Amino acid sequence: MDLRSCDEEELKKISVSLGEKAFRGKQLFEWIHGKRVRTFEEMTNLSAAFRSKLKEEYEISDITIVEKQVSRKKDTAKYLFALPDGNFIESVWMKYRHGNSVCISSQVGCRMGCTFCASTLTGLTRSLTAGEMLSQIYEIQRETGERVSNVIVMGMGEPLDNYDALTKFIRLVSHEKGICISQRNITVSTCGLVEGIDRLSKEHFQITLAISLHAPNDEIRRKTMPVANRYTIEQIFHACELYFHETGRRISFEYSMIRGVNDREKDAFELAERCQKLLKNGVQCHVNLIPLNEVKERNCARSKDTDVASFKLTLEKCGINVTIRREMGSDIDAACGQLRKRFLDEEVRQ
Repeated sequence: MDLRSCDEEELKKISVSLGEKAFRGKQLFEWIHGKRVRTFEEMTNLSAAFRSKLKEEYEISDITIVEKQVSRKKDTAKYLFALPDGNFIESVWMKYRHGNSVCISSQVGCRMGCTFCASTLTGLTRSLTAGEMLSQIYEIQRETGERVSNVIVMGMGEPLDNYDALTKFIRLVSHEKGICISQRNITVSTCGLVEGIDRLSKEHFQITLAISLHAPNDEIRRKTMPVANRYTIEQIFHACELYFHETGRRISFEYSMIRGVNDREKDAFELAERCQKLLKNGVQCHVNLIPLNEVKERNCARSKDTDVASFKLTLEKCGINVTIRREMGSDIDAACGQLRKRFLDEEVRQ
């Protein structure tokens, strides 16, 4: 069992089960999440006998940097991590004026099947534990020597397909005795698993919910996102409305611009009309246009810059809050899953 996935109460119970006082669990939590040690030997205020018992029955699951790519501007780094079981995941570190952000993975691969994404090419291998999600941040902080202030769960995987680990991760990463990242600085991205959004709204987290929408209607969405055969945009927007009224947190819609698929003027007007309905119902929302990172195995081309700009202008004229995502790290394996896919392909060739 990985102790990095445990909260303070769980660590107290483990301590008692090993014949120690409950307060030892509090000390364990401080070592694992406050000081972020990697071995039991570093826990110097615990007895040798207790550390020996812990080592026999538990582990502090860690991850190892296999490869690191750094952009020419030095403001973005992409990490390929090896997990203890031999699987690989990706994370991205981004340096902004307001602080450092890390985009982490929630699963090894993904089973959502989006046609423009590299993460889905190999399907889903398994979900990550809360500890493995945390380890991506801990290791990047250790390697860079800089604090992470913003976390985006938007890497490999569908976070709401790994719901229990995700919610435990949010509680641990925002814990005052741990890394203490404000929930307002945490974004969770989903392709629109309606039941998961409904469950998440009841948690009353102060995180930002980002919907990977990528289409103004169900017809286009079904061509690029298989999940659209299960949930309509109407169902997703209804869940978003409930989420906003439960949490008061603005909804963000992620929209990858795919040439000739979803980037026409009529697509912009249709998207604007949907967002206007939310606004009329008192729901604050924002559209984030994403210039597509092309994946050679996928038959999707990036929209022209002029079309992205025109799309943005149309939304703005309709009163929609919209931005174009700043491109960072375009000279490295930028698309989610690309670095892992290339590495695995090279392993096969060898």
